[in-house]
Amino acid sequence: MSVAALSFSLMSLLVKLAGRRLPVQEIVLARALISFFVTWAYLKRRGLRPWGRRRGLLVLRGALGFGALLCFFYSVVHLPLADATVIQYTNPVFAALVAALLLDERVRPRDGACIAASLAGVLLVAQPALVFGAGAAELDPVAVAVALLGAVLSAGAYVTVRALTATEEPLVIVFYFAVVSVLGSAPLAAVNPVWPTGNEWLLLVAIGIATQLGQVHLTKGLRVEPAGRALGMGYLQIVFAAAWGVLFFSEIPGGLSLAGFLLIVSATTLLARWPAGTRAPAPT
Repeated sequence: MSVAALSFSLMSLLVKLAGRRLPVQEIVLARALISFFVTWAYLKRRGLRPWGRRRGLLVLRGALGFGALLCFFYSVVHLPLADATVIQYTNPVFAALVAALLLDERVRPRDGACIAASLAGVLLVAQPALVFGAGAAELDPVAVAVALLGAVLSAGAYVTVRALTATEEPLVIVFYFAVVSVLGSAPLAAVNPVWPTGNEWLLLVAIGIATQLGQVHLTKGLRVEPAGRALGMGYLQIVFAAAWGVLFFSEIPGGLSLAGFLLIVSATTLLARWPAGTRAPAPT
């Protein structure tokens, strides 16, 4: 799980470096193409049909995942790495709300308290001038809103995956995610294309490799201890992201941001570990 956390944090670092000049949609397209070919190869190797049974829901899961990926990459480029990562970490909170609405899962008062605490943590991280005054270290409000939207879409993707796992192979679900992401990002990338330089091609390939390594090691870790290991990975990923931000971009979190990190991580941990009622998923 530590290797998975390191790999995903490296992916975020590489996205931020590539995003200095390349449009986000091109980075998403490159990542989706690599995922498409790797997943197709796995499907062929195992002799599985790629199209699945519940195609409408598979397409919906792909669309939600694509939107979440686009939002996350945008937030990584336009926000400090640690802040973008910790806001994405709120997706289990939103998954609890979506599951309550669509799967009739119960949200208890203590669940609601954790959800409120997590959103208060986001407020501390974002530090809007309207609340904290003109002297606050305010983040780009558009980027924060996009990051939150990405967390909501990630939550929706999780709920659809839960519905699909009863009838679909995991590789088929991933394959639809890759297909929809390619089809969705290709027209966006074609609007104002920027041809990558030699170093940027290397960055794009490295993003795909880091993502694949993260997924492989995450899968292996989840076979051992799903909840605890996944939560540990979330903590480590935030730590790694903060370290890359300091080393490469001189992004040093302030006291309020650190308090927001603590609120979000604590609330997400409690939601995931409570054994009864509505349980949020481990961070995805």
